[in-house]
Amino acid sequence: MDLAATPPRNEPVLLYTPGSPERIRLRREIDAMQASGPRAIRQHIGGDGASGSGAALELRAPHRHDLVLGQARLATANDVRGAVDAALGAWREWSTTPFETRAAVFLRAADLLSGPWRERINAATMLGQSKTAHQAEIDAACELIDFWRWNVHFAARMLLDQPVSPPGQWNRMEYRPLEGFVLAITPFNFTSIGGNLPTAPALLGNTVVWKPASTQLLAAEVIMEVLEAAGLPPGVVNMVAAPGAAVSEAALTHRALAGVHFTGSTAVFQHLWSTVAANLDQYRTYPRLVGETGGKDFVLAHPSASVDALLVGLLRGAFEYQGQKCSAASRAYVPRSVWQRLREPLAAATESIRVGDVADFTNFMGAVIDESSYNNLSAVQVAARADSRLQLVAGGESDRSAGWFVHPTIYETDDPRHELMQRELFGPILTVYPYEDAQWDSVLDLVDGTSPYALTGAVFADDRRAIDEAAARLRHAAGNFYINDKPTGAVVGQQPFGGARLSGTNDKAGSALNLMRWVSARAIKETFVPPADWRYPHQAPD
Repeated sequence: MDLAATPPRNEPVLLYTPGSPERIRLRREIDAMQASGPRAIRQHIGGDGASGSGAALELRAPHRHDLVLGQARLATANDVRGAVDAALGAWREWSTTPFETRAAVFLRAADLLSGPWRERINAATMLGQSKTAHQAEIDAACELIDFWRWNVHFAARMLLDQPVSPPGQWNRMEYRPLEGFVLAITPFNFTSIGGNLPTAPALLGNTVVWKPASTQLLAAEVIMEVLEAAGLPPGVVNMVAAPGAAVSEAALTHRALAGVHFTGSTAVFQHLWSTVAANLDQYRTYPRLVGETGGKDFVLAHPSASVDALLVGLLRGAFEYQGQKCSAASRAYVPRSVWQRLREPLAAATESIRVGDVADFTNFMGAVIDESSYNNLSAVQVAARADSRLQLVAGGESDRSAGWFVHPTIYETDDPRHELMQRELFGPILTVYPYEDAQWDSVLDLVDGTSPYALTGAVFADDRRAIDEAAARLRHAAGNFYINDKPTGAVVGQQPFGGARLSGTNDKAGSALNLMRWVSARAIKETFVPPADWRYPHQAPD
């Protein structure tokens, strides 16, 4: 197998249509997981699956308050120190393990996830994070499989990039892992991010302390089990279910911190960056900081846009997975002529969206992740009722009786700089600004300058000149730019993902750009026949 020459094939997405074998298998796994009672969530430190020594944590399904999925004891600062020690203890052997051996572990993990572990990771993601079958499939199964396969391919190509060697010399580049350990901090919303952020550095020979979000621990436990089944040695990836304070105390300021691989909120990433900056004189090496943070992602329609395409792009882009995607559409700019034709069918489609238990496959949306998120989003809906600058187009309701359900909501505003056009909400709330058709030129500046983020954005137009103008004028407004498509759903190997400005460092997860951050190159020059005379030819007399 030539890992560098042959690109992998993206994992096919299973459809879970009625009566299909995958639907039957997934239902069986969901039923078993719900009936088995709370699962013990362990700390994975140095290959040992032990309980933490901190406070007790109970995992409940976001869409069913009565369904207890897991129980854990949080890691303390001492537990995190143990994870750091385990990572450092495994570093020397893993960092010198041949690349092909490391690659084999993750290729095997991908095949396990594609086969016998697929239903388990999808069911854990559905129940623990309230994703529908489709959203779990494209995330927990397909994207994580793609990360593991494509990372191997990109890394193999990177290793082939070698300098020129003139006659009498051998020049080579050694792609060493970083000296120390990498801290990976991952969010609740994508199981694939949880699996990729610790393993991308590990593929390059680094050892890792991984802190997943507490609300994603059910799927994180399955990821660790898959990696262990694939033969990942103890101590290479150490998972700690720990509060942020314990991680900051024990890992973030540790002398051997070599890098941080992060996805989460802008505020947390800025705190991490500030903490590292304040401790620069304590580290053995300058830590690499790689982060993907927030977004206030836009959809911009031109007067030539297809109403049907725009409706689908807005509805799917804003409301899939309850709008809890960094890339979800949350602000839209629609010309008045298009909005007059779009408003009623968009409202009707939004009101028809089924919201409920994700174990019911007919539902399009589940619940938001927890009570805090529910309270924040329902407060926005309550405040909007008294806001004269907002008109409710659809939705506007929440229900916490059985789960944390926030119904898909659309507001229309006459204020393009309204707070809802600027603030990240991370939920199923879309705000639309209808603009006069003749204002296309000024709206481009408005889209670019309204938000401090630059993660994703989309333009809908049939006029090619308008597409080209938007692409040029919005060049720095989005790290992932979509034309006549929703601003979500990046596929590994096809659309490397990441943004700039306050959306992160734009190191593009799922690409060679990201992998380069986890190596420290050493240039080696070997001279076969060293010179025997220190003098140069020009010194000879005439």
